[in-house]
Amino acid sequence: MDRNKQMAEGLAEARLDTLAVRAGHERTMEGEHSEPIYTTSSYIFDSAADAAARFNGERNANVYSRYTNPTVRTFEQRLAAMEGADAAVGTSSGMAAILACCMSFLAAGDKVVCSRSVFGTTTALFNRYMTKFGVSTEFVDLCDVRAWRDAVDSNTKLLFMETPSNPTNDVVSIKEVAAIAQSVGALLAVDNCFSTPALQRPIEHGADLVVHSATKFLDGQGRVVGGAVCGKQELIDELVVYVRTCGPTMSPFNAWVFLKGLETLSLRMKAHSANAMDLAQWLEAQPSVGKVNYCGLPSHASHAAASEQMSGYGSVMSFTVNGGQAGAWAFIDATRICSLTANLGDAKTTIVHPATTTHGRISQAERDAAGISDNLIRVCVGLEDVEDLREDFARGLAASEAVT
Repeated sequence: MDRNKQMAEGLAEARLDTLAVRAGHERTMEGEHSEPIYTTSSYIFDSAADAAARFNGERNANVYSRYTNPTVRTFEQRLAAMEGADAAVGTSSGMAAILACCMSFLAAGDKVVCSRSVFGTTTALFNRYMTKFGVSTEFVDLCDVRAWRDAVDSNTKLLFMETPSNPTNDVVSIKEVAAIAQSVGALLAVDNCFSTPALQRPIEHGADLVVHSATKFLDGQGRVVGGAVCGKQELIDELVVYVRTCGPTMSPFNAWVFLKGLETLSLRMKAHSANAMDLAQWLEAQPSVGKVNYCGLPSHASHAAASEQMSGYGSVMSFTVNGGQAGAWAFIDATRICSLTANLGDAKTTIVHPATTTHGRISQAERDAAGISDNLIRVCVGLEDVEDLREDFARGLAASEAVT
């Protein structure tokens, strides 16, 4: 029997960790063990008739790397398998993935309902740009299911959320919001960037689309930029048309890097979660720390919801310190191990001040509504020794206390 066929049959009922290292790769006649990188812009046709058949859709084969690329396709198939989706489409960035959803499924007069606690650029996309095309957006409290229900109407075509949220780590029942979307015939898109399929699979809870900034944990080492959307085949088919037409295409090299990241995703997410839980518990015990936002803590308002639909609590947390913005900046500047960068999902712990960086371009009122105070610090806990991280945070706390 053909080995590729045997592999496909073996993966039909495989579990996530097996899919992470095996799914999507169909070996070529060269018999390679690792996935190849197809750094080609175009492909050779067998004949004029073959070229015509590929262009008119009669034959499903490569035409141009803005359309299809074998390395990108392998990444798409592997991620879709891990998310429990029919298919996926890769994009040039996470924001390109969100824009692809908007451009594919929204038109003038449509309405979006979006959780308030999302990445600041996501808010800007809806408020500054989608409005230009006649699409309105209503923002609601992520955890208030009644607010979601009250916000939808006959014009609502898309519900969009991050859960857990950025940066307050709030979690809502995907199943409950999915039921609301279905009641009005709208799509539910879930940004699964913080959890990844290693910790949460939104499609199992009723989501229609799962959005990723692959730049984050799917890569895991801060090397390349990319995004993806997973979902039912008919939905992904619509997204593919947009990506082919408008060009926010994932590069083959980046897709290959993401494939390598997926192989260790489950191991990394478990380690990230363990370090984050340790650090969150330590922070919560410090008298000069105000509030620790980590859904793994029983004290967090979303702990029960997170425990129900997640297998781990992830790496991202936020917390408040004394001294307002000055105290937060003093904490950040005093750390020696943490990387001061707005990116996250890296093996290295990153730290940032959301109010003046990731959410600095939204209004003060929007920041207040999202719980982003001037003394809030966001941390994405990496894979360093947690004792070293506690020592680094102790330096930060001493600096913030000195300000007050």
